[in-house]
Amino acid sequence: MAITDWPADERPREKLLARGAAALSDAELLAIFLRVGIRGQSAVDLARALLSRFGTLTRMCGADANEFAAVPGMGLAKYAQLQAVMELSRRALAETLVARPLFDSPQVVRDWLRLRLGHLPHETFCVLLLDARHCLIEAVDLFRGTLTQTSVYPREVVKLALARNAAAVILAHNHPSGAAEPSTADELLTRALKDALGLVDVRVLDHFVVPAHGHPVSFAERGLL
Repeated sequence: MAITDWPADERPREKLLARGAAALSDAELLAIFLRVGIRGQSAVDLARALLSRFGTLTRMCGADANEFAAVPGMGLAKYAQLQAVMELSRRALAETLVARPLFDSPQVVRDWLRLRLGHLPHETFCVLLLDARHCLIEAVDLFRGTLTQTSVYPREVVKLALARNAAAVILAHNHPSGAAEPSTADELLTRALKDALGLVDVRVLDHFVVPAHGHPVSFAERGLL
């Protein structure tokens, strides 16, 4: 049955307008993005098939162009639309980070880091450079590694902080393997970076580990700083 034949209060678009986006399931939200289905499948059916194929929204949004376009009913145009939506989300959250001290918006920081790093298939080490009010100056992906590890050089982090005149930093890196817990190597690196940046009066406010799935883990909340 086509979505237009459904009762009005069950159609995703009408449901969103009546109850708000939070009331919709993942498949219903994705159906609104897709707009139309394919022969024999409504947009909701196609959305469910996409979620089943990729397993999670994060995995689907992080798929490469060829993998996404290989799904029946998808294509490079839909892939481009999806990536545009993701980038708009990142930029909207980044505007909040620039406008407000990061201590005032810890959940926004987590959400932004998940969008920035959570879908990547390789480890990336990101530095959020902050001014004296702890507002964002710039976020820089400084080092890139393999699936399981990356090399981080404290000297380069110090040089970056001095070049941007940062008063403080928040560090973050992802774990593409899915593990959320900081490793011993992560803890040792954080101490080394804190000591090196302390020599030039730049504070390390936090270090986040961003898993492929789930919520980023804060070193500050764990008492590891």
